[in-house]
This record gives sequence, C-alpha cells and structure tokens, in this order.
Amino acid sequence: MKAITRTQLGVLLLVAAAAGCSRQVIRVAPEQAFDLSGRWNDVDSRLVADTLIRQSFGTVAGNWALRHTQAHGGTPPTLIVGTIRNRSMEHIPVSSFVKDLERAYVQSGLVRVVADQDERLEVRAERTDQQEHASANTRARIGKEQGANYMLQGEIESIEDRERGRSVVLYQVDLALVDLESNAKVWVGQHKIKKFIERPRLGL
Repeated sequence: MKAITRTQLGVLLLVAAAAGCSRQVIRVAPEQAFDLSGRWNDVDSRLVADTLIRQSFGTVAGNWALRHTQAHGGTPPTLIVGTIRNRSMEHIPVSSFVKDLERAYVQSGLVRVVADQDERLEVRAERTDQQEHASANTRARIGKEQGANYMLQGEIESIEDRERGRSVVLYQVDLALVDLESNAKVWVGQHKIKKFIERPRLGL
C-alpha cells in the first residue's frame, strides 16, 4: 500500500475535523419557547405585549376605551404607538416589541391603530404620487387620514444581580396611554419578568 504524504495526511485530518464540527439546523415552530442566554428574547416580547394589552382592557383600567366608545356614538378609540425607550443594560429590539403591541391591540378588536410617523411618510408619498398617476376613481384622497385619540408610550428597564456564574435579571416594562388632547394618562400598566440564570463554571 502506498504511503500517504504529510500534506495528504493534513488534508484528511482537516476533512475529518470539519465533518465532526458540522453545523446542524432544525426548523422549529415560531411560537416555541427557547431561552438559551437568559437575555430578553422574542418570547418575552410577545408575552409582555399580550399581558399589558389585556391589562389595559381590564374591568377597571379598560374604562377609558368604554367611555370613549360610548361618548362617540359607538366608535372605538384610535391610538398610535409612540416611543418605547430601552433603558435596560442590554440591546433590546424595541421595534419588534412595538409591532407586538400593535398586533395585540389590533387583534383585540376594541381599538383602531394608525401608522406611526415613519410609516405615514411612506404612505403619504404614495398618496401624493397617486394624485398624478392614478385614475380619478382609484386614487386615495388627501386629507382623509384617521387622527389618533391616544398615544401609547413607555420604557423597558432591567436590573441584574450576579455572583459566581449565577445571576438574576429583572425586566420591568412600564406603559402609559396618553390622551392627545388633554395629556391626561388614561391608563398606566406595568409587567415584570424575572429570570434566574446559572452558567457552567470553567474547568468542570
């Protein structure tokens, strides 16, 4: 049998190492919960949004929506999601959380949600373009936007306590719904998530 050269042996070892370290990818359901790092994730975003929106329509707190609907001939309130600030110690994709809030409000069927500032600019540009290029019976009319009655604002904070590979992280989300005419806060909500994280010690 012909002996292999040192170069050939090196190639074979590299191929074997690559095969042993090959990446494995498994598709899972988007709603399935995973918590690998202990940091804020998509499950936290969805659960907090759903909980707070349900909270905002609670028996007592939800009177703001009922009062508005009754005072306007059965027309439900219209709201816009404003700035949600991330004051935590880690990067949190706030835009995803905002979308979760909008989804939960829309799915409730109790309010109407209008586009935010950036979205409105794009829609207005399309509407302006239609005035010149679309037929008269299909173009969207100018000056017919739905104004919001309320704005949702809030912030996300976190507190971490760490000791010898173990840590406890508390996430606190505070939201407030503000009447755009009076600046009165018609609803204030809060939800907390606490996580215990234990990391393996090196050398074990």
